Amino acid sequence: MKKGLIFLLIIAAFGFSTPQKERAFDVGEWFKFRIHYGLVNAGYATLEVQEAVRNNKKVYHAIGKGYTTGMSRFFFKVDDTYESFFDKETGVPYQFVRKIDEGGYTKNQEGFFNQATNKILVKDYKHKTESTYGFPDNTQDIMSTFYYLRNYPTIDKLKVGESVMIDMFFDGETTKFKLKFIGTEDLSTKFGVVPTMVFRPYVQSGRVFKEQESLTVWISDDDNKIPVAIKASLAVGSIKADLDAFKGLKYSFKVKAKP
Repeated sequence: MKKGLIFLLIIAAFGFSTPQKERAFDVGEWFKFRIHYGLVNAGYATLEVQEAVRNNKKVYHAIGKGYTTGMSRFFFKVDDTYESFFDKETGVPYQFVRKIDEGGYTKNQEGFFNQATNKILVKDYKHKTESTYGFPDNTQDIMSTFYYLRNYPTIDKLKVGESVMIDMFFDGETTKFKLKFIGTEDLSTKFGVVPTMVFRPYVQSGRVFKEQESLTVWISDDDNKIPVAIKASLAVGSIKADLDAFKGLKYSFKVKAKP
């Protein structure tokens, strides 16, 4: 569960729309996921879009939280918060916040992107250190990745088996975030039968995940492009997240048949 596994699963489950359309989200959007570890209700994760001011301009302020509940919290306490401040037009990030507490494993960091110099200053408040890293153009942080890709330009042109890749800064380095399009599926949910797009992000196999393609995500096949379900095969057991509640969506949530 270290390094934000619960919330990384949610961030991995992103959606897309074409650049000709308006953004798939706006200020006020909020949704919640129920996290299951096997048959156990392990916790919840939420994502919310607010508005803030950075560099004398209004920007999106995305806030993600993940936490365990009930007996899961007794055995393994998780309280994660991820935030990102990113440009409303270009989607490039200006600042990120990462505060996690997972069974005693903690991080408290803040990063400041200088888009003019392609440098990011990371302040580690736990260790009282500051570090500067370079990054390629259009690099995203973990939270802005989710929202940036909901407006990715070529996603509707992908064929089954094709992939999309972007640069993402995380844990002091820029890595390639790769995701493969699997196809479409009508998914049965608590809201009814939802048309979805199915993707498989590539993850590192070994300590946490069984294989590189251990994670599958289902995205609503409508103009909102929100994650509906996520499933991962772990080295020990499996974890699943289901959309549990939402409000403030920019577009109507498409459902083929009510439950």
